[in-house]
Amino acid sequence: MQTILTDFYTLEGNEKSENGSFTARITLNQNHEIFNGHFPGNPVTPGVCMMQIVKELTEEFTGNKLFLKSASNVKFMAIINPFETPNLTMQLDIKEIENEVKVKNTTVFGETIALKMSVNYSKI
Repeated sequence: MQTILTDFYTLEGNEKSENGSFTARITLNQNHEIFNGHFPGNPVTPGVCMMQIVKELTEEFTGNKLFLKSASNVKFMAIINPFETPNLTMQLDIKEIENEVKVKNTTVFGETIALKMSVNYSKI
């Protein structure tokens, strides 16, 4: 799958559990140009980039090209600084129903929950 976030993160590994959920381990590229503007001297991973990573990983795991249909319960709970916490674990509970893919995501670094959200995608 083609990614929009070229060189923004690296998928270090993933596992699929028996219930069909996925755990992905990613590392953010702290030298990516996005962090030069968001924010100079105090880099913060943009929320929209985290949402895009969830979409790209879901496309990778399902083999489907997806379009964001809706997002709910999007909660950014901790700042993700790529220099302090570049290694993230992303739990994706993926349910495919006909032409729709529903995902519940929890993203953590260490013991800290950074993001929780539920998204619905249309298969395209």
